[in-house]
Order: sequence, then C-alpha cells, then structure tokens
Amino acid sequence: MTVSTELKNEMLAVIPNLRAFAVSLTKTSDRADDLVQETLMKAWNKFHLFQEGTNLKAWMFTIMRNEFYSQMRKRGREVQDSEGVFAAQLSTHPEQQGHLDLADFRTALEALPDDQREALMLVGANGFSYEEAAEIADVAIGTIKSRVSRARSRLLNDLDLSSEGEFGPDAISAHLVSTQSPRLT
Repeated sequence: MTVSTELKNEMLAVIPNLRAFAVSLTKTSDRADDLVQETLMKAWNKFHLFQEGTNLKAWMFTIMRNEFYSQMRKRGREVQDSEGVFAAQLSTHPEQQGHLDLADFRTALEALPDDQREALMLVGANGFSYEEAAEIADVAIGTIKSRVSRARSRLLNDLDLSSEGEFGPDAISAHLVSTQSPRLT
C-alpha cells in the first residue's frame, strides 16, 4: 500500500501528542522517546491495516498503549541484575557429555532384542505398569518383568555402567553446579 502525502503529514503531526502521552505512561523522557519510536515503527509497518477515513490519531494512540503494556508485561518477567551478581551465580552442566551419553544410549537401546526393547519402552519410557505392559504385549506378567530386567542389565553392560548413578553429569561438574547455584529463598 502506498501511503499518501496527506497521511504521512497527519502521522508526523501526531508525534508531539504521542510523545506527551508516552511521557505520561513511562515517566521518563528517554523511555518515552523509545516508546514513540517503537510506536511509529509499528504503525508504519502496519499501515496497510489502517482504514483511510478513520481516526489516525486514535489508531496510533492504540498502538502506543498496546506497545506500552506489552513492554510492561515483558519487564515483569525480567530480573533486575545491573551489577551482574545473579548472572554470575548461574551455572549449568556442560551439555556435550549429555549429547554423547544420549547417542550411546540410543545405540545400545537399538541393539536390544525387539521383545526386550518393547517391554522396556512400555514400562520405563511410557510409564505402564507391568500388568498393563503384559496386557499390551499379550504375554504373562512374569515375561514382561523378565524382559525389562534383562533389557536393563544389558543396557548397563553395553554402556559400561555399574549403577544408575553413573548416568548424568560427572562428579566434578555436579559439585561445581551445586555449589555455584543461587539460593532462592
């Protein structure tokens, strides 16, 4: 849509009113200027939605009001940390080892016999009880328990793990993350 010179001039004429309204909303001139600029950008980008013959000033004030409330909602979710104290306390486990562990697990899972993999997926991954899994697989409950047990043992062996506790972050990473995590009270 081509914007007529008349509409451009009308838009420019509204700027002082927008700025006054922005100052009343934000209480500071620098934030008001940012809000006016954002309003003008949004109005310009959405000019194809404006219906000629309607009130341009009201349309732009509505855009400004909506933008202001959107910014306020966004700021409500932000944490003020100008000194960087909170950010310095944040830490996470390194992801590289987790990706490798997952790839190894997928390979070991795919190597299981079909009946063991099915039983393990029903009970372990999908959360079915042994009774429900036995009904789904149309086998006895003891058969499902045996298949799950053999699948778990084989995974531990194939992944060279001696217990479930070995899976996940290494002891050094776990210690560093637990001692550096912020204490939120």
